[in-house]
Amino acid sequence: MKVTQEKLPASKLGLEIEVTPDMSQKAYEQVIQQFSRQASIPGFRKGKVPRSVLLQRMGTSRIKAAAVEDLIQNCLEKVVKEEEIPALGNFQLISSFDELVSQYEPGEPLVFSVSVDVPPEVTLSDYTGLAIRAEEIKYDPADVDQFLEERRKEQATLIPVEERAAQAEDIAIVDYVGKIINEAGGEPQPLPGGEAENFQIELSEGRFIKGFVEGIIGLKVGETKELNVPFPEDYPNEDLAGKEAIFTITVKELKEKELPDLDDDFAQAVSEYQTLAELRESLEKQYQEKADRETKANKHEALVEAIEKIVEVEIPETLIDRELDNILQQSMMQLANYGIDVKKLYTKETVAALRQQSQPEAITNLRKSFALKEVAARESLSVTTEEINARIEELKDRLPPDVDRDRLNSALESEMLKEKALDWLEERANIELLPAGTLEAEAAAAAAEAAAAEAKLAEGEESAGEVVEVEATDSPE
Repeated sequence: MKVTQEKLPASKLGLEIEVTPDMSQKAYEQVIQQFSRQASIPGFRKGKVPRSVLLQRMGTSRIKAAAVEDLIQNCLEKVVKEEEIPALGNFQLISSFDELVSQYEPGEPLVFSVSVDVPPEVTLSDYTGLAIRAEEIKYDPADVDQFLEERRKEQATLIPVEERAAQAEDIAIVDYVGKIINEAGGEPQPLPGGEAENFQIELSEGRFIKGFVEGIIGLKVGETKELNVPFPEDYPNEDLAGKEAIFTITVKELKEKELPDLDDDFAQAVSEYQTLAELRESLEKQYQEKADRETKANKHEALVEAIEKIVEVEIPETLIDRELDNILQQSMMQLANYGIDVKKLYTKETVAALRQQSQPEAITNLRKSFALKEVAARESLSVTTEEINARIEELKDRLPPDVDRDRLNSALESEMLKEKALDWLEERANIELLPAGTLEAEAAAAAAEAAAAEAKLAEGEESAGEVVEVEATDSPE
């Protein structure tokens, strides 16, 4: 079997394969034997149909077509193995199948051409010393104070209040009855589910629809008040969204929170530490590490964006299709986690539209991936079995019990190799660290400037059109 290889655009490899006379004859005989075993012809038992009868009933063209199809498939598998071709799949027959069938004669050579997707060649410009801008996330000591204050509130003791009126942060026990105001006039109608007794509510912003908590503040135990409270336009219950309600509220009990002292006893109650100083030190370390991780993630994101701009690679269709599958699968999983029925949402038409819409994202993802893998290859970076096992140990509580270990190892090795490439780039990059929010503000300003320029251009075109119209309709005196 003679094989000629030719590089084709879009990361394809062309193969011209010449089938030997022996293979040609063997394929034909095998198809006849297979048809003979399967054919059901009156007057003959299966497997006992004479060759001449089989050829007459089945037709020579049908048998030749089956033989050519088998030849193509079997030869491709053999060529890929013998020539060590890193085929990605997506074989395409370049030759006309009908012409191959018409040319095919058992015992005579047959030549056909196919193309197959192969890993692309990657060209990468100088990637040492990339200049990037990234936002630096700084640890704020106030985060520790806020965390401790929230834990204090959780540990608070509730003390009954008798004399004073309700204040913010109190706990109120109330009875209430709600009614919907009839827009057309008439008596307010009962609010479905809008009635409760001994209802406990914390008098904090956001605990109920706007105006409800605010209306309770200032009331004393035993007092009743009627509140007009509008439901917001985006209220989840569409039947109530935008409507106005009247709530009659009676305060039955009031309690205030008595917060524990911020001391060693408190630290022992909310953590495994014995002293408040130890707890603070641990929290400071955690928040600092979190800030460092976020800063590192920002730098890596900027590096990935930078290196994607200097890579040249033709992405084969097979890999684009696989990446599109991944994007849609992740999207479906996220929607399913939100309780959305993805089977109804993802119809044949919507899937086709989403694949088309997601294609630029898929290509960008692959370009970034190939760029990082190329850095790893050029710099001889690698991931050890011990490192993969350590990562699996970190993830073990989140992995399903029936996880495919080989696929997991392969995925983790690829991901960790990219991480090493990013670390390598980071060590050698020229990084300008910016205050948090800088890049977002710059992007917003640029978008506003572009919108203003576009509006001005549209206004100018409109004015020009008016001038032309006037000149066209103005008659000389």
